[in-house]
Amino acid sequence: MTALPDVVIEAWENREGPAIFATVDEDGTPNVIYVGSLGRHGEDTLVVADNYFDKTRRNLKAGSRGAFLFMGADGKAYQVKGRVEYHTEGEVFDGMKRWNPEKHPGHAAAALKVEAVYSGATKLA
Repeated sequence: MTALPDVVIEAWENREGPAIFATVDEDGTPNVIYVGSLGRHGEDTLVVADNYFDKTRRNLKAGSRGAFLFMGADGKAYQVKGRVEYHTEGEVFDGMKRWNPEKHPGHAAAALKVEAVYSGATKLA
């Protein structure tokens, strides 16, 4: 795994608005959704709560890789790519349950293991 650079951790913690989460199905058809229940697990994993996934859940269970796109408070866009694990129990799931709002079901935690990080066309990691 690749650790997130400090500038990206800061941008993630102070991001503006929801993030965009992209996956692909078994045929390579992309699926892109807005996500708002987000967290981080360590220095190399970004987590989104599966509150209302449908196509995204199917893609993840089929082994999809993923990407997050988000805006930092500094106005810069950041893209984080990697493989995604789908947790319905354990440490990552329990962590998600602590920060996911109680009004949402939190069926699972989708944890993207960082492999590449970009800001615009510049590769940061």
